[in-house]
Amino acid sequence: MIGKLQRVDLREVWRQEVDFTRWLEENLDSLSETVHLSLSGAEREQTAGTFSVDLVAQDDAGDPVVIECQLEQTDHDHLGKLVTYLSAIGAKAGIWIAADPRPEHVGAVSWLNETSAAAFYLVKVSAFRVKVEALPIGDSPLVPLLTLIVGPSEEIKKAGKTIVQLAETAVIRRRFWTQLLDRAKEKTTLHSGISPGTGGWIGASAGMSGLGLNYVIGRHEGRVELFIAREQEAENKAIFDALAKSKEEIEATFGGPLLWQRLEGRKACRISYRIEVGGCRDQEECWPEIQDAMIDAMMRLEKALRPHIERLKL
Repeated sequence: MIGKLQRVDLREVWRQEVDFTRWLEENLDSLSETVHLSLSGAEREQTAGTFSVDLVAQDDAGDPVVIECQLEQTDHDHLGKLVTYLSAIGAKAGIWIAADPRPEHVGAVSWLNETSAAAFYLVKVSAFRVKVEALPIGDSPLVPLLTLIVGPSEEIKKAGKTIVQLAETAVIRRRFWTQLLDRAKEKTTLHSGISPGTGGWIGASAGMSGLGLNYVIGRHEGRVELFIAREQEAENKAIFDALAKSKEEIEATFGGPLLWQRLEGRKACRISYRIEVGGCRDQEECWPEIQDAMIDAMMRLEKALRPHIERLKL
């Protein structure tokens, strides 16, 4: 005999969320199978500060797992509670069970998995009645169904770590550039009109369209450069070649050899000097030494190139 499934309102199965929470506590294995975690020892209404958590279970490692239940459409309030409870209890995983996960909350849980150290699960709860011809509809058994909508994965975690690292790098770079520009203002007005950014370089005009005097910072080294990037490749190569004719004079004024990169096959060209004292990922107490070396090299580079750039006829 084959029965038919008929969806029923969750309030027909559990009148209140506390009724669902009691059922979940007694049927924790169903949730374990859904989220692929071994959950045990569920306790209801645990205190988290001034709040009360629906359920707190334990995983295989004995770490707490927060479970927040909602027999309706997901809302911001419950999402906030879930995150708050994890923080208050020190849990490493949170499970949000709801009747109707909204797309924006599916996205929010995915984002949490990408950017946080904790694991987040969003589970949809449904209920069905099994219609069997031989039984009156009221006697047909009710079947709850838990469906995982979104959860953590190794791929998501790896992507999340990359996002976090990029964000951390952006913050570090902005702090580095802020300090460098503040120190540079004491010695030169070359870059006084620019603001610190989060990228790997900052620059100012070298006095000619398409020519920039740039500071470049890496993890463990820096660079100052004249970057030649006008609209036409032929113009860039012509400017580079014209400056290269005065290479010996330019390097003598600068006080040392420069790296001359015509960058064949690319539109731009570069004349640069490497700063090997360190980079933005080195100890922050070393930054002043690195920044002073970059500022000094930039002032010398600008002084060496300025008369030759002024003589360019392009």
